[in-house]
Amino acid sequence: MIRKKKCVAMLLAGGQGSRLYALTNHMAKPAVSFGGKYRIIDFPLSNCVNSGIDTVGVLTQYQPLELNDYIGNGQPWDLDRAFGGVHILSPYQAKTSSDWYKGTANAIYQNMHFMKQFDPDYVLILSGDHIYKMNYSKMLNYHILNGSDCTIAAIDVPKEEASRFGILNTNPDGTIYEFEEKPKHPKSTLASMGIYIFTAQKLFKYLEQDSKNPASSNDFGKDILPTMLSCGEKMMAFQFEGYWKDVGTIDSLYEANMDLLGDVPKFDVTDSSWKIQSRSPLAPPHYIGNSGKASNSIIMSGCEIYGNVENSVLASSVIVKKGATVKNSIIMSDVVIEENCQIEYSIIDENTVICANAKVGEPKESGKGIAVLGRNITVVSGGVVEGGSMVDKDVVKEGK
Repeated sequence: MIRKKKCVAMLLAGGQGSRLYALTNHMAKPAVSFGGKYRIIDFPLSNCVNSGIDTVGVLTQYQPLELNDYIGNGQPWDLDRAFGGVHILSPYQAKTSSDWYKGTANAIYQNMHFMKQFDPDYVLILSGDHIYKMNYSKMLNYHILNGSDCTIAAIDVPKEEASRFGILNTNPDGTIYEFEEKPKHPKSTLASMGIYIFTAQKLFKYLEQDSKNPASSNDFGKDILPTMLSCGEKMMAFQFEGYWKDVGTIDSLYEANMDLLGDVPKFDVTDSSWKIQSRSPLAPPHYIGNSGKASNSIIMSGCEIYGNVENSVLASSVIVKKGATVKNSIIMSDVVIEENCQIEYSIIDENTVICANAKVGEPKESGKGIAVLGRNITVVSGGVVEGGSMVDKDVVKEGK
């Protein structure tokens, strides 16, 4: 019996994420904490399983250790399969050469052997730095029904933001007649989401051609898609309507976390019909002491709250001691905030200690921006971290 998969997903998770500064100094962007319970990569992985796609290659490169450890055998996402499942795909040394991934297309090209072993009819290409819920099977059906060679998921964006994206110019039936990568003067507001479905044989053909072109930057948006279009391949836009956020910057990561809060959150992760799975740490229930108070906040298991928490997201096992205040902030796992500290408009990474009477961040109204503290650092008692600061080492002096 021939064993094959209808569709294989390839998840690009190797980017450095330099615009997240201290949060990605020691790990890949898709491994960054989100929403108290999750990592960014939980969203595309969960979307795959919920969409009936059970074979996923995760392409890693930059600081992959934590991401690899987090994914493990894929069991939390039901991706621990005997045939298929999740596979970590890192650059490797071949018989004739060894190379880092040169671009998004080159990363997929270097792993064609992985895809071909499943003899797929279609290949889904995903990015590992977006927060959203999407049924890929609907996009796949759209691709098949239209007889498309490549289908690109697209979302309508504000006109003033369109120049930040790859823009799709389409006919009324959804066929793409022009693809512009970050145009200065966009003709439309239909932006590529970096999610593609290819008919497999077409993808393999154009990846092979691209690999032989020394002038190519080996990128989907700059090379593969325009080449396919110029060769007359049928390309369709699949318009997505729903929440989608590229969390590649500090501001967008902060905004996406805040979108989980409120009586009617902009993005709902509690929908039982589309579960977002994660490898959650085992911890006892959270505890709020007599002196503690929490309002409009996400407080994960293992947290101990003896101070005041407002409009914030706290991951597991965070301790907020008596007299401390945390406002409008994102606090990742195992952070200790000692007595009488003031935390405002900040993102604090894992295993960081804020000693007594320290001050981190300033109100948004100050205009200085979000204060960001990396992992495994200490802010000394009485230390001050100003708004907008990017800190990746211990703050050892008061007021510094």
